[in-house]
Amino acid sequence: MVDDSGGRPVLLLLHGMGASGDVWLPWAPLLEDRWPGRWLAPDLAGHGAAPPLPAYSFAGLAERVAAGLGSGGRAATGLGSGERLVVLGHSLGGVVGLALAARAGGLPVAAVIGLGIKAVWSPAELAKAAELAERPVTWFATREEAARRYLRVAGLTGLVTPDDPVVDAGLRSDGGRWRLAMDPAAFAVGDPALPALLAATDVPVLLARGEHDPMVTDAQLADLGAPVVTLPGLGHNAHVEDPEAVLALADAYR
Repeated sequence: MVDDSGGRPVLLLLHGMGASGDVWLPWAPLLEDRWPGRWLAPDLAGHGAAPPLPAYSFAGLAERVAAGLGSGGRAATGLGSGERLVVLGHSLGGVVGLALAARAGGLPVAAVIGLGIKAVWSPAELAKAAELAERPVTWFATREEAARRYLRVAGLTGLVTPDDPVVDAGLRSDGGRWRLAMDPAAFAVGDPALPALLAATDVPVLLARGEHDPMVTDAQLADLGAPVVTLPGLGHNAHVEDPEAVLALADAYR
């Protein structure tokens, strides 16, 4: 999703594992009303329409985003002269946002808001993710079956219906069969090593979570030393549950 209206603060919306940039589509009317500049919601590598990476790392995902933004020459659909980036990333996208801010020769990142970032990974959780990355692509006989799997993988079950247009970008069809657009190998992206990423980031960082997010606690985020906001009544996909509450996190960085 790309908005091409004028303005200096560019809001870069980065989706979570298994989703696609289209998860932000319902935000469009809200952004038109409340955000003073442009916004971009790219597919991360190996998700949606974006080509896969040979191997996945947070730095590699950030490099792909930067390339799409035209780092250096600021070309194509990316940044204009004088524009600055406010990055709002969910889960995986939040870590990619931090990696984007930390990279050498970086883009003009003004702030990073990380929503629902899983801060602590056990060896068992990392091993499970690596095992998922080794599984072959699963094909389904119908779109509905594939859509239900997509919603489960993206954590959107109960929040988005299988027939919602938002789901389309997360699916691919071939010869009457359906699969998820996500490259399973992306599950092996690894431990985000958040303390090191934050130490390498010299822009304002805000970490947020939904009150009922089972993937991260307030204490785990507080241990990282960045400001923390807890969104009452919301879960891991707070940006889907209450877009206004999540967008308000960016008000200070307009």
